[in-house]
Amino acid sequence: MKILSLFDGMSCGRLALDRAGIVIDKYFASEIDRYAISIAKSNYPDTVHIGNVCDVYAYNLPPIDLLIGGSPCQGFSFAGKHLNFDDPRSQLFFEYVRVLKETKPKYFLMENVRMSKQSMDAITDLLGVEPVAINSNLVSAQNRYRLYWTNIPMDGLPVDKGIMLKDILENNYVTNRDKSHCIDANYFKGGNLKSYFEKHRRQLVFTKDGLCQVGETSEHQHYKHDQVKRVYHRKGKAPTLLTMQGGNREPKVFVEPSQWRKLTVLECERLQTVPDNYTKGVSNTQRYKMLGNGWTIDVVAHIMKGIRRVQ
Repeated sequence: MKILSLFDGMSCGRLALDRAGIVIDKYFASEIDRYAISIAKSNYPDTVHIGNVCDVYAYNLPPIDLLIGGSPCQGFSFAGKHLNFDDPRSQLFFEYVRVLKETKPKYFLMENVRMSKQSMDAITDLLGVEPVAINSNLVSAQNRYRLYWTNIPMDGLPVDKGIMLKDILENNYVTNRDKSHCIDANYFKGGNLKSYFEKHRRQLVFTKDGLCQVGETSEHQHYKHDQVKRVYHRKGKAPTLLTMQGGNREPKVFVEPSQWRKLTVLECERLQTVPDNYTKGVSNTQRYKMLGNGWTIDVVAHIMKGIRRVQ
């Protein structure tokens, strides 16, 4: 197959196609971030990089079998400023639509974030297919809700692999939740306890001494009658944070200073089901950015397998 990937990033699309067992004859990638391009070239030297999406035209390309892409999402995201199609970054979506109309591929895939119904309906009208909502937590240790517009026939949602955050952590760190909060392109900045426990974002993990569940040590046995599961510092030192139970039944937690950290790059690769050290070769800042901007490989691979079923 001849593939055209717009907003290619570090070539998550190619990773997914490989994992789905799709034979690639030619892979054309439109991307402008030099760090992401360097990672794509390092892993896939035969990728044909064709520059800015605004300069991509069908007459410069052979017939394309599959068009893929996820245009910048900041203008659509509920987490953003809700500018939607008025945001200049959202205008790049229309470049995807233009290239789709010009190339007329047999298959296409457009990925984007959760957004307002108005924006979702507008994209649906332009692409002619309803989106499929998939949370990456089915195939990874990360809650990552995304919309996928595609004409590739799908065999339902991915099977839940039961992967938990604790399964992918390094250096004996622990967590108080089953699945990670969604990582984004700004995750390299790190987080803090208030943001993590009160705003439920910017995933943190903890040393075993810094966080322990009720009942792990004998001195905490008397707390077992509480209805809410709580987490305390193992050594009984003064807490730096206490989050109270709210409507979403968040646990009460005590955490010692300097005994927590953000996820490592390797852990973020695992959250995105990217091969370990795939992004090695650039600074950690750039690795975090491209992973936060990237796709969950196993989700897209699940979609791509539909191509094999109809070939």
